[in-house]
Amino acid sequence: MAKAVRHEGDGEDHGIDLAPMLDFVLNLLIFFIITTSFIKESGAIVTRPDAMTAEVRERGNLHVGIRENGDIWLDRKQITLRSLRSAMERLHIERPDDTVVIIADKMAPAGIVAQVMDEVKKGGIKDIAISAAPPVG
Repeated sequence: MAKAVRHEGDGEDHGIDLAPMLDFVLNLLIFFIITTSFIKESGAIVTRPDAMTAEVRERGNLHVGIRENGDIWLDRKQITLRSLRSAMERLHIERPDDTVVIIADKMAPAGIVAQVMDEVKKGGIKDIAISAAPPVG
């Protein structure tokens, strides 16, 4: 008479293997990090002027803020007009397809806004827009 042999605890775990799922989640995370567009804010809080012809532009990677008192902000740091050109040259070398949006307070001196536009152009960036709010009402 042959007796049935039963193996207990053969040392093999029959649980769910999570390694493929973790690989998939990691790949998704890397994909979203690479494809995300990082937007640099100016860091200045301004009251934008109203404009009847304001239009929405999806592009505008670099924001230069000009406060009411004429302070210039780039990448959440206050900078001088003199250092703006070198900052624009550096950013233009890093990302040549970027555009600049100048976010000027409606009470900011027009002369400062014009000088900022000149320094941005001298820094190599030709695509410049001025931010305005659509009219209320």
